[in-house]
Amino acid sequence: MSLPRIEISSLSRYRAELMGAAMIFIILFHVFVRRSDPFFGLHRLGNIGVDMFLFVSGIGLWFAWTKNQSLTRFYKRRLLRIYPAWIIVACLFYIPDYLNGGGHSTSVSDLLLDITTNWGFWQHDELTFWYIPAILALYLVAPAYMELVRRHPVFRWLPVLMIVWCFAVQWVTPIHQSVGHIEIFWSRVPIFFIGINVGEMVRQKQSFEGNGWWLLLLIFCATFSFCLYLEQIKHGRFPLFIERLIYIPLTISSLLLLAKLFQHLPQWVNWFLRLVGTLSLEIYLLHVHFVMKAIAPWHLGYWGTALCVLLLTLPLAWLLHQLVLLIEKKIFCV
Repeated sequence: MSLPRIEISSLSRYRAELMGAAMIFIILFHVFVRRSDPFFGLHRLGNIGVDMFLFVSGIGLWFAWTKNQSLTRFYKRRLLRIYPAWIIVACLFYIPDYLNGGGHSTSVSDLLLDITTNWGFWQHDELTFWYIPAILALYLVAPAYMELVRRHPVFRWLPVLMIVWCFAVQWVTPIHQSVGHIEIFWSRVPIFFIGINVGEMVRQKQSFEGNGWWLLLLIFCATFSFCLYLEQIKHGRFPLFIERLIYIPLTISSLLLLAKLFQHLPQWVNWFLRLVGTLSLEIYLLHVHFVMKAIAPWHLGYWGTALCVLLLTLPLAWLLHQLVLLIEKKIFCV
């Protein structure tokens, strides 16, 4: 009996479900686990949800760009998806924090920069909402990269140079002193542009022979076990970018295996994952500082806290999403 072919297009077919799974992984990563806990390493691997987001986002950008190469349309759609939700949440977080002397913003000008651009991330690695300035920076340069590889496909190899840059950021002293504080950004850049590269394969609905599943499982098991060992045994004793580079094959193999799994799950499970994926931006913005911190005194344990955070954040995320849609309709005439 031959195995079914690996359909790369499943990464697009199950895009929302994959983003939903990635968001759940991130929530599991953010719930506190003691360093001595046997579950610590597995919990830390939830960090891969960020890489899943970036890879799937890269695929989506390639689809959008090949349909319409308008820079104005591209930036407008990206900003309208992120910026209104970000401004609302940033005001709700940074203004009370500043008034109460929380320390994130040291002056009114710093407060305005934090709200508008989260400048603290680029300045001193302020990680409160680091994904927002990171993804906006990637969106800023993505059209140039996509147009370059559309005209000259050989430049799809540029992510290899981006990986080399990660080593330079860590160990070339002048570079490390200048931009080493945002290593969390540099080590995620390659997976985003690899996602853009894979976007063309997805668009053309390419597939691989069924025996490739064995290779895919080998890649997943090897990279998963390596990362689990690093986190459980070696955590804090190696540069994190090393593991995030291992995340690249782990991310791609995980997403393809998950997409295959989604074909066999009950419809209600896929529906729930699609809901989480649709609201993933809003969930990301709200779940730690507005929900998780509020329920921490309840001492629900790891799984109880994770489930409670997800279920309580969902309706808040939905309300924020509806508010953003209303703003887009009334102000931006979308």
